[in-house]
Amino acid sequence: MEKWLKWAMEIQSLAQIGLTYTDNVYDRERYERLREISAEMIAEKSNINLERVKDLFCHETGYQTPKIDTRAAIMKENKILLVHENNGTWALPGGWCDVLESVKSNTIKEVKEETGLDVKTRKIIAVQDRNKHNKPIYAYGICKVFVLCDLVAGEFIKNSETTEINYFSLDEIPDNLAEEKTTKEQIEMCFKASKDENWQTQFD
Repeated sequence: MEKWLKWAMEIQSLAQIGLTYTDNVYDRERYERLREISAEMIAEKSNINLERVKDLFCHETGYQTPKIDTRAAIMKENKILLVHENNGTWALPGGWCDVLESVKSNTIKEVKEETGLDVKTRKIIAVQDRNKHNKPIYAYGICKVFVLCDLVAGEFIKNSETTEINYFSLDEIPDNLAEEKTTKEQIEMCFKASKDENWQTQFD
């Protein structure tokens, strides 16, 4: 990660902490401005629209901690299930861990919502720092949890997030992956974990 991005992220985090704990109106103005500066830095260097950057990390409250993203690896006949998203890219089924959900329950829920399938979780493949593995770099931390799952039952149900599902062998993985969510390397890792009974959970 480039130094300027680390600095911008740290400024944003300190500003959010300050806004959480200060009661002084003048300090609030200063922290708000610091948060704006961090967004302006990222917009300037990344060519992402300033308002988009602000939407990503200038509206949260409370002490800033990483978000959790769960991704399911569902295998069948040495193939892995991917979902075709509305924007035309492919990814492992999954998403943000919702309030009141655990890693396990969120994984099951996301699979059901995006594929129509019922699964049971078997083991954690990896817990990754997203910014070390996926592009583009986000201005806040995300822990990506990859979960090996077993198919129980079900069939694809049309939904608002995905247009179809399909199983792919390792040499059939589509080129148009949603790399902000799923990379070829992460899929390869899931294949390895599914074949290794003694797989040890990887983590950053």
